[in-house]
This record gives sequence, C-alpha cells and structure tokens, in this order.
Amino acid sequence: MRSRGSDRPGLANPAKLTGEAAGAPEDRRRAFCSGTRPLDVTLDRLAGVLPGIGTARHYRREWLGPDLNAGLAVTALLIPAGMGYAEASGLPPAAGLYATIVPLLTYALVGPSRILVLGPDSALAPIIAASILPLAGGDADRAVALAGLLAILTGATLVIGAVTRLGFVTDLLSKPIRVGYLNGIALVVIVGQLPKLLGFATNGDSLTHGLQLTAQGLADGLTDPQALAIGTAALVLLVAVKATHSRFPGLLVAVAGSMVFAAVFGWADQVPVVGALPRGLPSPALGGLQWSDVSSMIGPALGTALIAFTDTAVLSRSLAARRGESVDDNQEMAAVGISCAAAGMFGGFPACGSSTRTPVAEQAGAKTQLVGVVGAVLIMAFMVFAPGVTAYLPSSTLAAVVIVAASSLMDIPAVIALLRADRIEGLLSLAAFGGVALVGVLEGILVAIALSFVAFVINAWRPYRTELVRVEGLRGYHDVTRHPEGDRIPNVAIVRFDAPLFFANAHLLERLARQTVAGSHIDSLILAAEPITTIDATAVEKLVNLDDYLRSKGVRLLFAELKGPVKDQLQRYGLDSRFDHSRFYPTVGAAVDDLTGTLRYDFDIEPDEPEGPPDPSEPPSG
Repeated sequence: MRSRGSDRPGLANPAKLTGEAAGAPEDRRRAFCSGTRPLDVTLDRLAGVLPGIGTARHYRREWLGPDLNAGLAVTALLIPAGMGYAEASGLPPAAGLYATIVPLLTYALVGPSRILVLGPDSALAPIIAASILPLAGGDADRAVALAGLLAILTGATLVIGAVTRLGFVTDLLSKPIRVGYLNGIALVVIVGQLPKLLGFATNGDSLTHGLQLTAQGLADGLTDPQALAIGTAALVLLVAVKATHSRFPGLLVAVAGSMVFAAVFGWADQVPVVGALPRGLPSPALGGLQWSDVSSMIGPALGTALIAFTDTAVLSRSLAARRGESVDDNQEMAAVGISCAAAGMFGGFPACGSSTRTPVAEQAGAKTQLVGVVGAVLIMAFMVFAPGVTAYLPSSTLAAVVIVAASSLMDIPAVIALLRADRIEGLLSLAAFGGVALVGVLEGILVAIALSFVAFVINAWRPYRTELVRVEGLRGYHDVTRHPEGDRIPNVAIVRFDAPLFFANAHLLERLARQTVAGSHIDSLILAAEPITTIDATAVEKLVNLDDYLRSKGVRLLFAELKGPVKDQLQRYGLDSRFDHSRFYPTVGAAVDDLTGTLRYDFDIEPDEPEGPPDPSEPPSG
C-alpha cells in the first residue's frame, strides 16, 4: 500500500517524519508500517548537526584499513608537533598533547570535513604566547589556565560567528588566493623543517630568517651526519613511494624503522630525538582565574579566532575541492569553535586545521574522521601505558615526513595555468604566496583579499564595451571587434556595456555612445543592457545627459534586456516619465524588428524555421 505523501510504495514521506509531530504515536506507527524507524529519523536529525554520526551510520568496511593506517601514520607527527607548539606557546608539553587529543575527538563528531586534522599550529603559537605569558608571571599553572580561558573565548567567538552566519568571509578566498596560500604554507613548512633534517635546531620567526639561520648552521658545521643519514633515508623512501603511487606503507616503515635503527645501534643518545611523552590524561585546569582575566583575553581571543578560522577555512575548502566534496563554512566555523572551547576546558589551548598533519593523513589514505579518533586514542594510550615510546624517534625522520607531506600542498602548474589564462588572477596567486611566505599567514591572506577587491574594482571601472553588428550567415548580433566584416543595421546602432553602471564607469558608456553615433546617419541607439545589474545616482545623471545629447542629434536611446530591478531603480530616481515603456524591449532582436518593421532582419539569409530549442552546436552570439 502506498504511504500517503510518499513518492514510492512503502516509503514514508521524510518531511512528515522530520516535522514537529514526528514523535507522536500516530507518526511512529506510520513510520513503523512504512519501514522507516523513529530511531533512523532521530539519527538523521542528529547527523545534520553532528556530521560524525552521519559518517558512522554510512561507514564502509573498505574505509577501515586506510583510516587505521592514516591514524597510525599521523600519530607519529601529532605527538612531537603538539609538544613543540606547546613550548612555542610558552606552555608545558603536556598542554600541547591535550590541545591535540580533545580537538581531534570533538571535531570527529562535529566537524564537516572528513579528513581535516585539528591541533596546535605555528600560526597560533605567537599570539598565544604574547597573550598569556605577560599575565602568567612565570607561573606554569596560571599560564595553562589563561591558555584554557583564551581557547574558551576563542571558541565562543567562532560559535557566535557561525550563528550569525559570518562564514561567508571564506567566499573572499578565491581560487588564486587558495592556490597561493597553499604554496606559501608549503614553502614555509619545508624551510622550517630543513634544520631538523640536518640535525640541528633554529628559532627562525619568518621564512627569510629561517633560511638565514639554516645557512648559518651549515656554515658553522652544525650538521649531524647521523641525523642527516636517517632523515635522508626516510625522505628517499617516502618520495619513491609517492612517485610510484605504491600502496607500500612507506610512512609507517620510515617511522618505525628509524626508531628501531636508533634503538639497536644506540643512536638515540647521539641524534636529536622527539623524547618521552608526559604522563596523564586531559583534565580541567582553569583554577585561579578572575574576571579581570576574561577582559584581558577578549582582544586576543578575537585575533586568535580570525586566524584559526581563516587558516582552517582555506585548508578545508582546498581539500574538499580536491576530493570533490563541499563544506559548509558556518558549520566549519562552529566546529572549530566547539573544538577550541573543549580543548580549553581540559587543559589545552586554541587549535585550528593543521597544514602539516592534514596532508600526512591525506597522503596515508584517510577516508573519514576516524583518523582523528585513532590518533587521539593512540596518544592517550602511549601517555598511559608507554610514555617512552617516542624516546627513540629521530627528529630528522619527522622532518622528512613533514617535508614530503607539505610538498603535496604545492601546485605550481595551477599558478602557471592562472598566469596563462588571466594575468591578474595569476598575479593575485603570486601575491598570496609572497604574503604568506614572507609576511605571515594572516597578513598574506588579507593582502591577497585586498588585492582581489582592487582587481574587481579595476575590472568594473574599465569594463569591456563594444558595438554589436549583424554578420552574414550568423544569427544574433555580434561583437564588431571579433567580426570586423559585420555591418550595422541601416539607421540603427547597437552597443553593449559589460558591467554594473556606477560612478566610476558611467562616463565610459557615455563616451562609447557618442563615438558610435558620431558621423553616422542613425536615428536609434539600442543599449544591450543585460550585463547591467545595478545603477547608481551618478550613472543615472550620466544617462540623462546622454539621452539629452542623443536627442539633440535626432537619435532615440532604447534599452534591450534591461533587468526588472534596474528598471525599478530608474523609476525610484524619477525617470519613469523620461524613459517610458516604449523605450524598453525584452530582447535586442525585438527592438530591431520593431525599428525595421520586419519580423526578422536578415542579410541574404534563407528564412528560418520556427524557433525551437537552441542548437548546442551553434556558436554563441557576440
């Protein structure tokens, strides 16, 4: 029996099951009879808010192996990265692991991106340190509490932003910006890992500074041959696996093999290693805070929220595009906010999408959020049962892993293609790359966005404009610069203006019209106005001046394909009497037919058959 409102037999209308009365006994009976269980309806609702539930419900068996492999691989990077960024933020190493574990578990439930890895990041470390260390006064416990408060306020800021639908800011991150950003991030990461690969440490705070310190270390003979040998071997293995597209678990072999090698040959005491893990699990650490601390952290929280979301949004969008997926920006903003707040409540600090650990997960074959869960569980297991497991892990091995992973972010062919297709967009990509690499992540993105607006204004300020003519053998009206063999219709000229009409470009339309009618014997000028989507007061004034000028020359100004909202604007400016309905035509063809008194004006073209659907093989007009 067909369920009422259903499109197929035996399938209830989902709208009725998800409405306000879904919990009513009658609806539950209908759901049961139709084969749809109330539990499924409830889980569907939850999956809309908690994407991890939806992934778990539809998880495929073939995803398990890649997810476990990726989880194991990324764990080797999560541990040293978390500890290192904690130290860079002026916090104990354990706080970095807590800021890794809690966001991973939280994001696996609330995050919309399937493979994004959250955790501490170099982009956030400076602002965290600058915010908490002056107030901590050298007290490590107070520093942890302040960092937790900063994470909670950062998370609250992001959640409020998501509720108020501020995720649209990522619409400003065009493809050239995303490509340039990823290339810049990749270069910064690779340069930052070179000293570790060579066996020594530096504290460069920028790309150029890092290169200078690396070169100085080489000149001073700080290179450790043993560390370099281990790192180079891992690098060669990983590059070979990547180049051959092999399924060989090169990442796991490189990490585990280097640990075994260092332990067996006693190199752990001779080369830099990650070191043992601190003991203990995440727990609240917000003691001793006062209301004055909240007010002190509000400003830094706003800046941290902006950096965390911008960094995450660019990475999330780029990865989603490469995987043929889509991510809701507001949901992403809320997920990062909730993850940050959760980290702050359990001894951590603000986190965001990681541009080093996420590529490792992707390269290892990650399919779903289970990768983050595996990583978090393994870190906790190591901290409880085997805290010394990383004591034999050479830092140069991890440097090789990061370098290969970061290289996968680079897309030089995309930049070349942009430069060939549109020089301005290619230059925008290079600007984003240069800004991120030379100035900073946030600064680079902001510079690129500002340049995007400048490019948009320039394009709108100097739009394409042309006269349209008839071409023998072709339907429609075509750009005279592309078809110089075309002819005007006797006594009629047609011009097209490809941009909104506003104060900065209105004079160009007036100039085009005057040049078109100069020295010509025409009595009608048709403006093909479909591209004009808006008009402002200055443009209206120019339009009136143009109409007066054309009238003095005996030429009537007509509009074809002008959009309704723009007509409404003209009426609001009081021009409905000047430009009455007789001035407007639905198409250019209708205007020409009316002016020539024919149903169709052709140049030695056989009469057309009655018009039907357009022929896909026919070249477009103009």
